Amino acid sequence: MRVGILGTLEVVVDEERIQVGGSRLRAVLARLALEAGRVVTVESLAEAIWWTDVPSDPVNALHTLVSRLRRALKGASELRWSQGGYRLDIPAEAVDALLFEDLAVEGRRALADGRAAVAATHLREALALWRGEPLAGAAQTPYFEAAAGRLRELRLATIEDRVDAELLSGTVSTDVVAELGEFIAAHPLRERLRGLHIRALRDSGRRAEALAAYEEFRGFLANELGADPGQRLQDIHLSALRGGAAEEEAPEWPGRAAGPRTNLSKGLTSFVGRERELGRIAADLTEGRLVTLTGPGGAGKTRLATAFAGQVAEDYADGVWLVELAKLDAPQDVPGAVIGVLGLREGILDGAEGSRDAVTRLADVLSDAEAMLVLDNCEHLIDAVARLVEDLLGRCPGLRVLATSREPLGIGGEMLCPVNPLPLPEPGASTAALLQTPSIRLFLDRVAAVRPDLALGADVVETAAEICRRLDGLPLAMELAAARLRALPLGELARRLDERFLLLTGGSRTALPRHQTLRAVVDWSWELLDGEERRFFQRLAVFPATITPAGAERVAAPSGHVLDALHALVDKSLLQVADGHEARYRMLETIREYGLEQLEKAGERDAARAAHAAFFLEFAERAEPQLRGRDQLRWLSALADEHDNLLAALNFACESGDAGTAVRLAAALGFFWTMQGDHAEATRRLRRALDVPGEAPEVAWATAATLHLFNLVLSEGPRKPHFVTDGMRGRIRRARRADGHPTLVLAEVLLALIDNDLDGGLAVAGDPDALDPWTDAMARLVRSFLLANSGNMDAMRRELETAVEKFRVVGERWGLAMALTFLGGSQTALGAGGEAVRVLEESIRLMRELGAADEAFQQRIWLAEARIQAGDLERARADLLEAAEGRNLRLSARVTALIRKSLCDLALDAGDLAEAERHLAVAARSLDLAPSKDTLLVAMLESVCGRMAAATGDLDGAQRYLAEALRLARDVADLPLVAAVGIGIARLQLRRERPERAAEVLGACHVLHGAPGAFGRDDARLADKLRDALGRDRFDTAYGKGAALEHQGALALLDASCKAPERASGTR
Repeated sequence: MRVGILGTLEVVVDEERIQVGGSRLRAVLARLALEAGRVVTVESLAEAIWWTDVPSDPVNALHTLVSRLRRALKGASELRWSQGGYRLDIPAEAVDALLFEDLAVEGRRALADGRAAVAATHLREALALWRGEPLAGAAQTPYFEAAAGRLRELRLATIEDRVDAELLSGTVSTDVVAELGEFIAAHPLRERLRGLHIRALRDSGRRAEALAAYEEFRGFLANELGADPGQRLQDIHLSALRGGAAEEEAPEWPGRAAGPRTNLSKGLTSFVGRERELGRIAADLTEGRLVTLTGPGGAGKTRLATAFAGQVAEDYADGVWLVELAKLDAPQDVPGAVIGVLGLREGILDGAEGSRDAVTRLADVLSDAEAMLVLDNCEHLIDAVARLVEDLLGRCPGLRVLATSREPLGIGGEMLCPVNPLPLPEPGASTAALLQTPSIRLFLDRVAAVRPDLALGADVVETAAEICRRLDGLPLAMELAAARLRALPLGELARRLDERFLLLTGGSRTALPRHQTLRAVVDWSWELLDGEERRFFQRLAVFPATITPAGAERVAAPSGHVLDALHALVDKSLLQVADGHEARYRMLETIREYGLEQLEKAGERDAARAAHAAFFLEFAERAEPQLRGRDQLRWLSALADEHDNLLAALNFACESGDAGTAVRLAAALGFFWTMQGDHAEATRRLRRALDVPGEAPEVAWATAATLHLFNLVLSEGPRKPHFVTDGMRGRIRRARRADGHPTLVLAEVLLALIDNDLDGGLAVAGDPDALDPWTDAMARLVRSFLLANSGNMDAMRRELETAVEKFRVVGERWGLAMALTFLGGSQTALGAGGEAVRVLEESIRLMRELGAADEAFQQRIWLAEARIQAGDLERARADLLEAAEGRNLRLSARVTALIRKSLCDLALDAGDLAEAERHLAVAARSLDLAPSKDTLLVAMLESVCGRMAAATGDLDGAQRYLAEALRLARDVADLPLVAAVGIGIARLQLRRERPERAAEVLGACHVLHGAPGAFGRDDARLADKLRDALGRDRFDTAYGKGAALEHQGALALLDASCKAPERASGTR
């Protein structure tokens, strides 16, 4: 196989030219061809092809593309999968671009050795391989644009080498002057081209034109750059004036002296995960001549710079030179350090006059050179480096500079390339996805060096991911952590990261002292700050999440303008600009921990945290009323952006015993937490604030207590908690009379629900005109729970329909979604599955708008039940299976268990016991992972276990499970759940050949559920079996007997039916 990319992509297999259709297929082939014979990782391929639009599952997406490409190439065996990526297994000379580079290097070496004729031959062969624009037809992503730019630059340098060799060997063609004129028009500042053009004119006897060309360029440089031609071009001009050739034309440029053209050393460890940055540097250095890599200490700026420089060293005729500035202390030593590096090359400084200052000597040496300087660790000498670079770039048009610094040089023409920590895995990522994440790849690569015996099981990879997250993806921190595995197990290392500055020491003995410990890395940045910057930085460390200018001004109180202070820390890489439309900043956790240490030493930690808590309390109280109206989504987003800061404020208030702040925060945030959908976590947070001893505003305390009860009912059902005392009831009622806060009206209904006091709860309705629409709608929503629990399904539906109307009027989406959800549930119970589907679909859409993933997925379960009621079993099952996958969302253990429980029911309906058992096992495991006991969910799973046992013939086991489910459902006083368990009891009675008792229990269940005569799908199937067993008349009599019972009688019947079985006469 041969591949051509120096023009339109072409492939030849067994002498047959093959057309590859589709830009992405061509991109895959081109990317692999550029590294023929080497493995290209999945990540590198994906970034080259899609750049920032990488699919959610790049492994499968690439597998599909490679399969298609393999078919297009007639099943070519050269395209192979290897560990972690793909390889095009062909020699480098089978790719025209790689062959071109090899021939260009050969020619350049021959030219440097004085073998001009040989050089010209090699260089002509190299250039003959070009057919047009490189990589034409591949995907137009930044990677391929940078790669094409690099090849074009290398072609131009090769043309210059060819002309140089032809001039020296006397084999130059007659049209070379015109050729060079075209290139000069495209690259007017390229001094080497100008020199070759003047030499070609001179050697062809056109002396006057040569002199005119020099004068034209001298005027152009003066106008454009305010500079003069370099010394080498002046020498060529002088030779033209004299009518002869310059005496020392081989080699033409100082950098052509024999010997190495770089002082870069080979890296001793693998280079991982910076493909995008490498592409950006290449693109920026094609467009400009100064690129500065900025980023925090330990981010890998030096490694990235030297890796890039090593890749392009052959592209610079006069080499690539690393100048390490970290060991310098005095600004005046910077030019000398560069001279010292360049002086490693024999003769490079010959001819420089000793009387010239160091910068002038450097400019003379580099004036005609095509070279790159890599200036490493500039931040502590930033002014001196900036002056030197500005001077050199202005006087040396062939020079490029790649700098690394924790802050920009701040001069014209500088292009910044931020070097952030390596990307971290998404929450809930699979093991395969984790292994493709750059930070984890680097960490595990370094782990393998010290622990080659460590098997990469799923648990090891998960722990590695946690370590990488805790260390912000900072390469140096992860390398130091990996080194610790010589003495610590992986899990122990993860547990000790709270003491990261004590733990992460003992780096490479050959590294700079400031790279041997994590603390030393941050110490170096700290030392670069002045006193005001230090105070500002350490106070900002109390923000665990992003920082707004307003928050920074309030909490850290800089002496000058807050934006100037923030930007100063950004420039020094101690803050990063966060993504988004609003000005926000973030601090890496490692840097934040250091700042908190410094704040503690200064004795200001509590004061800063108190200021932080006060700022976010004001923000939360400003946001709280907006959550009940049409601006709800905007304020939800604002609260979500600040949630980590808000939780930090609450934690400080609770830990410091500030009951007033803790309770006010809880009252302001309680409804937000409710809308997020994790009601168990909302309950825990509200309870924690209420338990802080001390004085708190009465209204705030009552509001937090009400929201606590509300979330408790939503998560655990209407059982009476131990903390509901007469004192609590009194505080809530006093606060309601004093303030009339909208949330407080819910308290009376919630207390009635907990007490199972239907009349008391309905009495709260009062005069609808006395309540604002939101309060009235929310009171009706909560009263519908009470009506459901009293078995009055029709009244419940009417309350919910009114609530829906009122929520629509005020534009409050969460209340509307909840009312629609329960309305859909009531419609399903009443046999109106089609209506329920439409209502629940709207509810799910609203919950998704709100970002309440758990609620939306829980509603998918209700929607599946409605579809089942409507007879659409296949769609219901598909919905549940899709919900079970979670679409890469980390669902709560509760929702996962509910989804699997519903799938188990469907499998049992279909008679697939193996499938049912699998779903039940996942549900049980999820229940074990739940942060707190969920009695409602336990009752549901006990009930489905009873059904499973009955299906396998274990009727006594089924009875035990159902008895426990009934007990738990009664404990939480959830009559709809009691009725659902009762259906299982009726099924069991039928299996025990007691159809009359089964029919009687079925009637009792409908009384408890509040929908007598409304048969759902399962109820209807059971009723059909009972009619077959009893006959219609006997069934109607038995069913009617159960349906005529009051609630207590119905409950007693269910209890009695779960006792030790009695053998019916005439049966087994």
